[in-house]
Amino acid sequence: MGHFATGVTVVTTRDENGRPLGLTANAVASVSLQPPMVLVCVDRQSESHDAFAASEAFAVNVLTQMQETLSRRFAKSSADKFAGIGHREGISGSPVLEDVLAYLDCRLVHAFEAGDHTIFVGEVVDLATGTEAEPLLFFRGGYRGAAT
Repeated sequence: MGHFATGVTVVTTRDENGRPLGLTANAVASVSLQPPMVLVCVDRQSESHDAFAASEAFAVNVLTQMQETLSRRFAKSSADKFAGIGHREGISGSPVLEDVLAYLDCRLVHAFEAGDHTIFVGEVVDLATGTEAEPLLFFRGGYRGAAT
């Protein structure tokens, strides 16, 4: 699958104490237009997996080509990935990051185990596009920008 170019996102939620959590994900896809639904696949070994499983919501933040550092930050284990990161609370209560290409704020409607991951399906309750920057892509184990 490394030969399949994907966009890069940071998927966010809150734990039972309201603490914001997130992880970098490229296993994100549109599921339905009516109602609008998306899915994200989260490794069950991820430090934030249980919070996603217990939460009723998540947000998908689509990163720009200039946000590779942000992607790398959310890809690693860390006590507080949100320290110094601009964000606000979305309609669902999930953190929405500032300056992203777009975001999809979702209400969790299904969760399915699939191999070593859980597929979380959410109904989009809010969305917006942000900057007109180029998207951050991931291909063959590395970050890329979109060729124009």
